Amino acid sequence: MVVSTDSSSIHPSHSFFMRLALNEAWKYQFLTYPNPAVGAAVVNGCGALVGIGAHKEAGKPHAEVLAIRDAYAAISGDRTLNECDDAAFLHKELASRCGTIFNDCTIYVTLEPCNHTGRTPPCASLIEKLGFKRVVVGSADPNPHAAGGAARLKSAGVEVVEGVEMEACDNLLEPFKRWQNGRFVFFKLAQTLNGIIDGGTISCSESRRWVHKVRTKIDTLVIGGRTVRIDRPVLDSRLVEGKAPDVQIFTRQNEKFDPDIPLFNVAGRKVHFGDRLPDSGLVMIEGGEGTLRALESRIDWMVLFVAPDLKEGTCYNGKKNFDIVHQRRSGRDTMLFLKDRNSG
Repeated sequence: MVVSTDSSSIHPSHSFFMRLALNEAWKYQFLTYPNPAVGAAVVNGCGALVGIGAHKEAGKPHAEVLAIRDAYAAISGDRTLNECDDAAFLHKELASRCGTIFNDCTIYVTLEPCNHTGRTPPCASLIEKLGFKRVVVGSADPNPHAAGGAARLKSAGVEVVEGVEMEACDNLLEPFKRWQNGRFVFFKLAQTLNGIIDGGTISCSESRRWVHKVRTKIDTLVIGGRTVRIDRPVLDSRLVEGKAPDVQIFTRQNEKFDPDIPLFNVAGRKVHFGDRLPDSGLVMIEGGEGTLRALESRIDWMVLFVAPDLKEGTCYNGKKNFDIVHQRRSGRDTMLFLKDRNSG
């Protein structure tokens, strides 16, 4: 058994396949709340990718299980499990069907495989049963109730390589660590190429659908009072037919709002007023320049959609430094996950 945490000894292919797992996981960032976003990839003994997966929703199969499910189909030709997303059933069926087909395989996981039974069975147990040759891990699990998967696999004689692309994996994991210990706050903003943030719809339909999906997961949606009065928004999740989030209207004074503004008339929604952000959970802020200026010191991350257009209008002229932790295409837009450079 070889165990490595020294980045200088990590084979270049480990970084390549871990990056594939990371890119898959980022597609579901925030959508797995209150679970972390996790990606996994399975590579056969010849160095070919045979399966890739990401955790998509709390209570659903973890990334490792979905990657193994797809790898099993690719190697065996048995595709009867391809559409299954029942975690307990997949664990049972994979353990009984796979035999020795994974004995020369490596599984790459952005987060240490879990070692406890919660809403799903432990991934470390399944990996051990299937006889994987090697497990490559990015971040250690910060949750003491789920940690211990790497140690378990080492004890079972599995080669475990740790710390591959650790900084990138830790960035992926940061929202989870923050909301586990309190709250995580991010600001969603859309702008054109020349920085215009007003004047009607800016982002494309794919980007707006992502926002609506996230609205179904968050604890609170914070919106500026001026935006409410001028835009008269609904702030629901209609594009994905999901549950509308509770709303906090950020205001430092006892403002009065037209009760006919659509957001006040969404069934099952709670609307709060005040200038203190919630103390816990996943909080998304939407709004214009005034809201961003008022809350910029309390933002952990920004999710920025940049539309490939030029137009006239208002730009945001505040001062704040970010690092880009991930970027990808969202329809015709570019989607950026920006981390506050000064956040602890």
